[in-house]
Amino acid sequence: MFSNVNSLGIFGIDPYDVLVETDLSTGMPSFEIVGLPDAAVKESRDRVRSAIKNSGFSMPVGRVTVNLAPADIKKAGPLYDLPILLGVLLASGQLEGETGDYAFLGELSLTGEIRAVNGVLPMAIQAKESGRKGLFLPAINAPEACIIEGIEVYPARNVSEVAEHISGKRLLPPASPAQYQYRSAPPLLDFKDVKGQLMARRALEIAAAGGHNVLLLGSPGAGKSMLAKRLPSILPSMSFEESIETTKLHSIAGCLPPDTPLVTVRPFRAPHHTVSPAGLSGGGTVPKPGEISLAHGGVLFLDELPEYSRAALEVLRQPIEDGRVTISRVSGTLSYPCSVMLVAAMNPCPCGYYGHPTRPCTCSPGAVTRYLSRVSGPLLDRLDLHVEVAPVEFEQLSSKLETESSAQIKKRVDAARERQRQRYAAHPVRCNARLTPDLLETFCVMTDEARKVLGESFDKLGMSARAYDRILKVARTIADLEDEEVIGVRQICEAVRYRSLDRKYWLAE
Repeated sequence: MFSNVNSLGIFGIDPYDVLVETDLSTGMPSFEIVGLPDAAVKESRDRVRSAIKNSGFSMPVGRVTVNLAPADIKKAGPLYDLPILLGVLLASGQLEGETGDYAFLGELSLTGEIRAVNGVLPMAIQAKESGRKGLFLPAINAPEACIIEGIEVYPARNVSEVAEHISGKRLLPPASPAQYQYRSAPPLLDFKDVKGQLMARRALEIAAAGGHNVLLLGSPGAGKSMLAKRLPSILPSMSFEESIETTKLHSIAGCLPPDTPLVTVRPFRAPHHTVSPAGLSGGGTVPKPGEISLAHGGVLFLDELPEYSRAALEVLRQPIEDGRVTISRVSGTLSYPCSVMLVAAMNPCPCGYYGHPTRPCTCSPGAVTRYLSRVSGPLLDRLDLHVEVAPVEFEQLSSKLETESSAQIKKRVDAARERQRQRYAAHPVRCNARLTPDLLETFCVMTDEARKVLGESFDKLGMSARAYDRILKVARTIADLEDEEVIGVRQICEAVRYRSLDRKYWLAE
């Protein structure tokens, strides 16, 4: 006796179809699962046995062989519990019905309840593309799958509900399609709470408008973290396509809240400095997205940058440049998108007061050099804007004057992003920070005076080719904020100013 049940799987961020083949034959009682299952899949045998018994069915006596095809891709996780159970019931004749047009996934409890699984959104997309009429899954995962139009989603709470639907005794009603709703960022973190710091506020506005990376350097208590945590409040709203991309990653990683089937607010990830390289970039025995991928479409904030391990920082160099992180394992090579704004904050020395206008630094010159050298030149070169966050004076802190709110700044950011969206409509880039070298000459047109100023700055400051490109991109963003089509001297001068901080500190010795 034989049966086939459709299911799904994920390798990296790419879903694929899985066919659960079940064969019952005479012989010594056994239950074998083949098709490169991991430990969680192999443990399905015990969960399926108990769920069959506690759902009113009986485990067939004889040799049970389950094959998860294709057999050359490693299967991970407990999501195959439900299709394996249905395969056993269909092959043993305890359940009759047609399942060929549907896909099934879900973890089982010992009592037959269907528990939540990870990666539902990309698997729902795959089920639709494969021509499935419907998808049976845990009820708690239904809102996530309902985002995808064109496929019926059947939320099930236990095995009995699925079995009764297949046999035609009692049909499960499909879940209602979900509507895309934009949820605004938390209102408490607003730029109106920030006193002073006009240059830093301006730099973060430019960063938000063009998607640029930022380094905030200053003494303790100057407001670096406060500024960075308010950055999401001025970022442009996510499009539906961006929300789908980001939700896929959070769904696969298992960090999508039950009440949030779709990520509509740009992520803000702030891992502790003890994070491992794999924690940042992703990986593991069963590869999962890392912090840089979970921040896709949003902000990755690294506070106290020199405290991170050198290996962890260096692993960021290629991903922040390419917008994708590639992980190679014996089982294959996979990649995750990671188009993020990297915002880093650091002190200028171990005590934090090197260059402070009033408090003396207690560090030796060698200690300052060693501390700053923890941030390598290549990584520093990939940060578009270098901003010195000066201490706030008493008059500014005690001032009763209201500063500009996030809503006011966001209007200018949205206008600049809209100009970029229209400009790059025919190209695979969404913002100025992602301009490729072949597009720079086309879209970063300068006046003759601006070109001359940039050339003089390039020679005087000894810039790299990467720094040249990034200055052009930042100048393009400044021009967009000012609704200028051609980059002028003023935009170039401001962009160059944001690239001089490394000369003050890293080359001071």
